[in-house]
Amino acid sequence: MSKSDKGKWRSPLWARLCAIIGCVLMVTGGGALVATQVAVARYAGAVDSKDLFGNAAAGATKTSSTIKGPLNILLVGIDPRDANTAPLSDSIIVVHIPKDLNQAQIFSIPRDLRVEIPAFEKTGFQGGTAKINAAMSYGSSVGNGKHDVAQGFELLAKTVSQLTGIKKFDAGAILNFNGFKDIVEAMDGVTMTIDQNVKSEHLQPNGKPRPRRPECADNSCDHPYIGPQKTYKKGTYHLEAWEALDYVRQRYGLPRSDYDRQRHQQQFIKAMAEQALSKNVVTNPIKLDQILRAAGDALIFDGNGHNIIDWALALRGARDMTLVKLPGKSLFEGKQYIGEGLDESAGGFFESVGDDSISTFLIDHPAFLQEL
Repeated sequence: MSKSDKGKWRSPLWARLCAIIGCVLMVTGGGALVATQVAVARYAGAVDSKDLFGNAAAGATKTSSTIKGPLNILLVGIDPRDANTAPLSDSIIVVHIPKDLNQAQIFSIPRDLRVEIPAFEKTGFQGGTAKINAAMSYGSSVGNGKHDVAQGFELLAKTVSQLTGIKKFDAGAILNFNGFKDIVEAMDGVTMTIDQNVKSEHLQPNGKPRPRRPECADNSCDHPYIGPQKTYKKGTYHLEAWEALDYVRQRYGLPRSDYDRQRHQQQFIKAMAEQALSKNVVTNPIKLDQILRAAGDALIFDGNGHNIIDWALALRGARDMTLVKLPGKSLFEGKQYIGEGLDESAGGFFESVGDDSISTFLIDHPAFLQEL
């Protein structure tokens, strides 16, 4: 791979969105979109649509022709929690689509990044400095001890906008990791390359949860689990669904912690998309239907008045994707770890997002290209 191709790989953008926001699109062996009236009604309707940005646009009706670049999409992955528990964003991903709609640039925001979270009138949150993954929690309360993940997304979106300078997001999605597990199971697992030895903080070698230390029942411990650990060794393997999802969740014990995990998640996205395009998936209507139905349970989507099929059609010409890494470092108060901070150079990258010049920025700053 040439230097200019680092972090870039080719396949239809909607197929990568298939991996990112739930495999809700129909494909043929050649990779073209099939959008019959039945398919549109079935799969667009299967996705849970909510107002994620506080603008009541989720239920509006628009035509796909009005989706024009440049575009910014905010994707948030969460572990499933009930309405009595405040949600935390485990993964935060921004997809930028340039004006010509022929490519996409994707970058992850560290979940432990210390940022200014703006005030939020709906919950009475006064604003303050905290790790960015807490924004959903601060924005989710709806009273009586209940929480709404869609309302929490609204405050997270405002926080990411303030951080990056992105004035508004054109679409957003909340991804349930348990739903992703169902998608990977429908695909009979996923083949991917593991680039470093990783021990699971959460699971035993047989896939069962590791026992929790009694003194850590209140989630106050950094390492609350004991007992044998599932180990993932360097090399290329076909992983079962539970293995793949467990692997991409890990950050403890890794040299670059959450930055390594971000890379592994991007590698997982790539592997999922490539497998979704393989002939044993796209030419098998039974398997494809299983994947698409599983995707409907994994996703809450707000296309600002456009359903997910509209988005697929609008972006069907996009074929290049570039994966971007943001440089950062751990922050301490004395010896106490308080979160992550971005390098000053990230400001220049965010400016390139705002003026739709990421490709030019990456030519001048190749260190931002993700190694895959």
